[in-house]
Amino acid sequence: MRFIGNIEAKVDLKGRVFLPSVFRKEMQGAGVETLVMRKDAFQECLVLYPEQVWNELMLSMRMKLQRWNPVEQNVYRQFVAEAELVTLDGNGRFLLSKRLKEFAAIESSVTFIGMGDTIEIWATETAEKPFMEQEAFGKALAQLFSDSGQ
Repeated sequence: MRFIGNIEAKVDLKGRVFLPSVFRKEMQGAGVETLVMRKDAFQECLVLYPEQVWNELMLSMRMKLQRWNPVEQNVYRQFVAEAELVTLDGNGRFLLSKRLKEFAAIESSVTFIGMGDTIEIWATETAEKPFMEQEAFGKALAQLFSDSGQ
């Protein structure tokens, strides 16, 4: 699966939103029917994980975290506790819970951003601002892809 793009959508009065058709087509092609949505760990946005991607992430976390370490167990617990299953209705809509809408400051519109194997959901007002200033972005990109890493 490869989700790419930046697509704006309206949230209805009941908190439902249409998953953009380009993302639904990508999911259908991969046989994905269920998504998992949770808060992003670093930004005030939501992340949609196709079920298979979520399951691989859970397995990877379980293998890295020690079950009998209370701090690591709480990290896992919080990560999982903030997740919700998402199923699209016949029209391609899903419900944004009040709790997650408040976290991401979502009101009447959202911006979906394809992030490869996941989809981010941002309040449109937040997504309209640059994530990085252009000069800082250029420098970070150059450093990331430079041969010397400097």
